[in-house]
Amino acid sequence: MGVEGGLKCVRFLVFFFNFVFWLCGIALIALAVFVQKQLNNTITISDLSASGVPIVILIVGVIIFFIAFFGCCGAWKENYCMVTTFAVLLTLIFLVEIAAAIAGYIFRNEITPAVDKYIREDMRQYRTNGTFKNDLDNLQKEFACCGAANFTDWFNVPGFNRTVPPSCCKSNTTDCTRNPTSENTNEVGCVSKIESWLKKHIVIVAGVALGIAFFELLGIIFACCLMKGIRSGYEVM
Repeated sequence: MGVEGGLKCVRFLVFFFNFVFWLCGIALIALAVFVQKQLNNTITISDLSASGVPIVILIVGVIIFFIAFFGCCGAWKENYCMVTTFAVLLTLIFLVEIAAAIAGYIFRNEITPAVDKYIREDMRQYRTNGTFKNDLDNLQKEFACCGAANFTDWFNVPGFNRTVPPSCCKSNTTDCTRNPTSENTNEVGCVSKIESWLKKHIVIVAGVALGIAFFELLGIIFACCLMKGIRSGYEVM
């Protein structure tokens, strides 16, 4: 027997919120791809830990995508097992997101040293590895920066001898590469520029996460109400 009355409204609310979850899953997948693309344009990822954030976002997005589809089917068919499974999985995802947020806050200060490490590694292999060269050139042009802390970092790189790459220059002049100064060279280091970029965009990520968490909480509540109604078989007004 199908649910009626007020519980029928809950059923459609569960279906609606799951549709929103489905869209949120797509948004998270797109966000993960965007963040990973930005990271790849700044530093060459030499191990999995540097890609931790976008990978976690991608995994959560894919899981939400499939759980939302599962919940939509359960709500539409009024299937108790499917709705129960959806509620349990969504609760687990909600708890994992809280744990991830706490972990991200605890380890937030480790991001800058990691970026500094990878940029300096890329600098050391600038003349011997074309991939590292292209990455650093793109980074320094896009962020208008030079070196890790500042342009003098290049002075310690083998083969430069107190010179800098052309991508460090404020304009294409040979005088900049051979005689870099604070006037003709991007003086600010890339680590601080990337840190500023991350702080600016973390607000967007946090906003998306809070919005999804809010809808997840509502989805759990409505799913529990629907489970109770389907199991009891009573008409809820």
